[in-house]
Amino acid sequence: MRARNIWPHVWLVLGVLIFSFPIYITLIGSTHDASTIGRGDVPLLPGPHALENYAQAWGSGGGRYMGTPAVQMLANSLAMALLIAAGKIVISLLSAFAVVFFRFPGRMICFWAIFITLMLPVEVRIIPTFEVMVNLSLVNTMAGLVIPLIASATATLLFRQFFMTIPPEFVEAAKIDGAGPMRFFKDVVLPLSITNIAALFVILFIYGWNQYLWPLLIINDRGLETIIVGLTKMIGGGDSQNEWNVIMATAVMALLPPVGVVLLMQRWFIKGLVETEK
Repeated sequence: MRARNIWPHVWLVLGVLIFSFPIYITLIGSTHDASTIGRGDVPLLPGPHALENYAQAWGSGGGRYMGTPAVQMLANSLAMALLIAAGKIVISLLSAFAVVFFRFPGRMICFWAIFITLMLPVEVRIIPTFEVMVNLSLVNTMAGLVIPLIASATATLLFRQFFMTIPPEFVEAAKIDGAGPMRFFKDVVLPLSITNIAALFVILFIYGWNQYLWPLLIINDRGLETIIVGLTKMIGGGDSQNEWNVIMATAVMALLPPVGVVLLMQRWFIKGLVETEK
């Protein structure tokens, strides 16, 4: 019986090693010089050039795309991810609240219209979306980077399903106390939704952080370049053109914010996904 219980752990450890080995190589490569990596001779132990590699990546960037430091690209990506996550949560909370707790003509039509947008991600409607941004003069702006991505049918659906589990007695008690809709939303619905909000925030932050196609299309200004797009542009056409040590240092720094968010909110994230009794 014990032998049968060991095998799942063996496969789990093996899977972790396989998936984490490229990250380990990236981390080790960021501590060596460009010539060592250029020869294809990447040791398995850290090298002596970590400080200078990270300092160059942080302050001036590297590769053929010199001029955009990692600190600026990280700040842009952080702002974009936070705005996207916060915008998606706020809009989804309010739309789900209206669909569940208000009765008005066309209520379900509005919900299904939101739900249908799941079949129309930004990649599918990218040309008309870009045309709208051009007409509104939002190209090369943070607003143009964020606004097309803040609507979320998935978050609206999840909040709607949760709001439908709130007992009707809560609504009746709020009415007896003289609470209006927004007070009921603030004092009852929001406190009950904290774990759901935390779980969705982690998912939506990583979604915003990993955006590539839309920032690549809408942003031409280096001052608004995101870290994901910047990493791609740091890579030249041939290996001899690439400062792989600086590129790997930038890649490691690009990993830190999403990993930090997951670690800081891990307890809330798991609780929001598995908790069934509210």
